[in-house]
Amino acid sequence: MILQTLATTYNYVTTTEYTTPEVDTGVSMIVVGIAVVFAVIMIAALWKIFAKAGRPGWAAIVPIYNTLQIIWTSGKPWWWLLLLCIPVVNIVLAVVLYYNLAKAFGKGVGYTILLLLLPIIGFPMLAWGSATYKLKKPARV
Repeated sequence: MILQTLATTYNYVTTTEYTTPEVDTGVSMIVVGIAVVFAVIMIAALWKIFAKAGRPGWAAIVPIYNTLQIIWTSGKPWWWLLLLCIPVVNIVLAVVLYYNLAKAFGKGVGYTILLLLLPIIGFPMLAWGSATYKLKKPARV
């Protein structure tokens, strides 16, 4: 009897709606805005990297072709693009590809790790830093 009286006297709200469509939309816009900023930074960095390597900068905005340009800038043949489509193999090849890209600009293993773990920092540093392209002849233009 006492518990029933307490339960009716203290009418607690057990569920509260804390999110509204407006809040969800605002959070989504912030996330999309950050993604767009990162994408623009990466495109600009790739554009500059390709230009340093004597390749067309506009290739940075063309999907798949920009990967092919990274492969050629690293000094590897075009068929590495096909190998990048194979699961698990693509992870190993990406590490090797980024290592060769860093080496092509005179950088070492530490820079490869930076490119792999924090590309939003590594690629702009490669693009606007003092690194110069070291390979003698591009594999393909």
